[in-house]
Amino acid sequence: VQLQASGGGLVQSGGSLRLSCAASGSIYNLKTMTWYRQVPGKERELVASITGSGSANYPNSEKGRFTISINDAKNTVYLQIDSLKPEDTAVYYCNAHLTEYGRLPRDDYWGQGTQVTVSS
Repeated sequence: VQLQASGGGLVQSGGSLRLSCAASGSIYNLKTMTWYRQVPGKERELVASITGSGSANYPNSEKGRFTISINDAKNTVYLQIDSLKPEDTAVYYCNAHLTEYGRLPRDDYWGQGTQVTVSS
């Protein structure tokens, strides 16, 4: 299974971005997919997560500006970020907890990260 993150870029403060994370491979069941972000020198921070059935979860500080969603095929997750702030600048990573056909569940599938840079 591979995760491909995309959609990052340079945007002005107040703007919006939509990040995508596409999972490919022999996926039997997607349990959850989670977006994290990381700034150099700091720990990776959870931004939002969603289950395969579409139940979303946000840390309190992110609710309102971040919207996570999943497509009907349950293989692509989106993160809509509105009213971007310079402090949102980070590399955004997606993580999946899923089961491949014929294998035990794993929660250590990671995308390569996509850079979001917000200018003031």
